[in-house]
Amino acid sequence: MKRTLSFFGSRDGWLVMAGCSLIAGTYGLVRLAYGLFLPDIDRSVPLGTATAGFIASGSSVAYCVGALAAVVLDHRPRALLVASVATASGGAVAMALAPGLALLAPAVVVASAGAGLASPGLVAVVARTVSPQRADAAQATVNAGTGPGLVAAGVLALVMPDWRAAFVLSAVVTALAGGGVLLLDRGRVRPAAGSRAMSDRGSASLVRLRVPAVAAILLGVASAVTWTYGRTQLAATGAGDTTTVLAWIALGVGGTATVLTASRLASLSPQRAWLLTSAVVAASTAGLGLTDAPRLVHVAACVGFGWGFVAASSALIAWASRVLPTRGAAGTSVLFVALVLGQALGAALAGVVADGAGMSTAFLLSALVALAAAACGRD
Repeated sequence: MKRTLSFFGSRDGWLVMAGCSLIAGTYGLVRLAYGLFLPDIDRSVPLGTATAGFIASGSSVAYCVGALAAVVLDHRPRALLVASVATASGGAVAMALAPGLALLAPAVVVASAGAGLASPGLVAVVARTVSPQRADAAQATVNAGTGPGLVAAGVLALVMPDWRAAFVLSAVVTALAGGGVLLLDRGRVRPAAGSRAMSDRGSASLVRLRVPAVAAILLGVASAVTWTYGRTQLAATGAGDTTTVLAWIALGVGGTATVLTASRLASLSPQRAWLLTSAVVAASTAGLGLTDAPRLVHVAACVGFGWGFVAASSALIAWASRVLPTRGAAGTSVLFVALVLGQALGAALAGVVADGAGMSTAFLLSALVALAAAACGRD
């Protein structure tokens, strides 16, 4: 805990806070908020379960396009961050203005690209600014921004008059956070060892990421059902609108709690951290699939899922940096692309399974896939 927070109060600390806020905006307030507001969106713009799943899949593909662009432009992190803010904020405003499906669907897709551009851009900025001794904790803290973003989205769902106003405010917050990062970035590039730097260049070096990439795909498939249909599933258990929003906030609280565990997880190997966090995702997904379980089980599952997923994505960042020390941003892009490609597949499959066999079945099958993802972390 002490090491996690030791850089706060300095310029680097403000940069980490701004980066955390940008992740909160692009992920929690924009990309993942689609699942939170889906019941409200569906009442305003009728979608249906399968269509909602395919839109979520499309947004995942857009995320991947953004992250793949970052592989090519990993040497230009500021450009990535500008593009991130433009797509996330612009897409969120377009969602708010959409009168029907024809504009809503592409707006959701475009907005999701912002998150794909933000993560690798921030990885590069943090890596060249924060000292190597504190880099892992700083990266994990920035990545933990998803949690506060989810909490903020849940609060907006409770206090804003409708989902459209919430997305307008989300766009403003995201733009301000991105501006803060750009102002605080000093653009210093830390020198890397020449021989290792050269060995990490080129697409061949990315082959070394094959094991974490498979793990990321599996976790993406497993997590999609919760991000897309989590609130819908809780509503099916008899929970009211306020209760389901509070459960989403609990999910965000779990994600935020990764700040408290960042130093401890950073002391583990990336593989062990992945095994632990993915196993928590599996257990939490199964808990959400138990329709008749006590409400406390569902709340605990939301907290556990939020912590497990955000911590697992931080483990992917550490895994990429361990495998490709001088190309951490590019490696992160590849692994996050794998994660979100899995989510694209998982969202579509979950919608089909839910239509045919019920939502609980989709959750329980996803939990099994999460266990397979965890197994990839065995040393």
